[in-house]
Amino acid sequence: MVAVATFGATIGAASLQRADSLLSSRGRDISAIDGSKDDDAAVAEPASSDDAPADPDASEALNILIVGADVRSGENAALGGYVDGSRADVTIILHISADRSRVEMVSIPRDTIVDIPSCESFDGATSRSSTEKINAAFNKGYSFSETVEEGVACTSRTVTALTGVDFDHQFIAADFAGFKDMVDALDGVEMCIPYDMVSEKAELDLSAGYQRLDGTQALSLARARYGLDDGTDLMRIQRQQELIKAILRKALSINAFTDPGVLTGFVNAAASSLTMSTELGSLSFDLGLLYSIRDLDVDDMTMLTAPWAYDAQGQVHLTSQADSVWQAIIDDTPLSDVGSTNPDNATFEAADPATIAPDPADDEALKYLPIPPESAYVTAATSQAAVEAACVTG
Repeated sequence: MVAVATFGATIGAASLQRADSLLSSRGRDISAIDGSKDDDAAVAEPASSDDAPADPDASEALNILIVGADVRSGENAALGGYVDGSRADVTIILHISADRSRVEMVSIPRDTIVDIPSCESFDGATSRSSTEKINAAFNKGYSFSETVEEGVACTSRTVTALTGVDFDHQFIAADFAGFKDMVDALDGVEMCIPYDMVSEKAELDLSAGYQRLDGTQALSLARARYGLDDGTDLMRIQRQQELIKAILRKALSINAFTDPGVLTGFVNAAASSLTMSTELGSLSFDLGLLYSIRDLDVDDMTMLTAPWAYDAQGQVHLTSQADSVWQAIIDDTPLSDVGSTNPDNATFEAADPATIAPDPADDEALKYLPIPPESAYVTAATSQAAVEAACVTG
């Protein structure tokens, strides 16, 4: 639960202004190039220390594009190894209902084949449209002038073209260093590790049981594919969703948004490693939004993976079931009302694993499943993508 009831008593004006300045330094306006509608989002004025924060978009549903940017330069190269270009290894639609009773996240697998529209740079340059993996959209925009915001703008155009969901220019982008720094600013996060996890490529070595992960360990868990489960991005998404929950749970448990000292440290980490829309770069906007969902529990959040299947060549495509998910977001109806208990195998013919070629971008062959696991589909009962495993406590 978001603990901001004592906002005025716990955050002094000086701390509020300093944190707001740090956060706003990472705000970016992509409205000219992201293809979203031109609805003007309100930006809250800084709240006084005696006022509870106000939600500037009260009674309106909010869609936010979350991008995990794999940009291998600077500190990111040290953490993940240098690689030319950039990609979006994480693409999530975050939906907050108009009545603020629901928070829902839908992950789009990074290997999903999509139509990437022509994208635009701030100086008017354009890219050619293409059909390829969705994570290439970020690189198309980023390649204009190596800015995260242009990469996000192209990703936003692509996701909107795919889903029909409009983001009204709202986004949050994090890189490797940002993810690590945020977890460390929270003094680690608690995770249930269902089995011994070892991945040499991701430098991951975790024993089964409840573990407190520092930033480096959390990043390794978020990145790991090889050596875990079936080695694909689809299973990695489930671990990333659980990590997001763990981060939110820890942030709220230590009053990271209301305690002046914790707030300043957390925002310091965010300011150095996040890029976000202008509105989300306003601390007052963020606090108002958090206050509006104060009665929600993190464990009640809905997280799922967009329904998908392999085609005969082993490429990932979204199935017709995904259309119901997108329409629910557009209509602001609960994703738990979107029911499906069986994979949509009528859309794509399952591939023979022996005929599937590895991604040329990977330096090791991936072991693909011939059809996606049933847990990857939306279920009427829970709307969750992952099946929770019992955690070893002894």
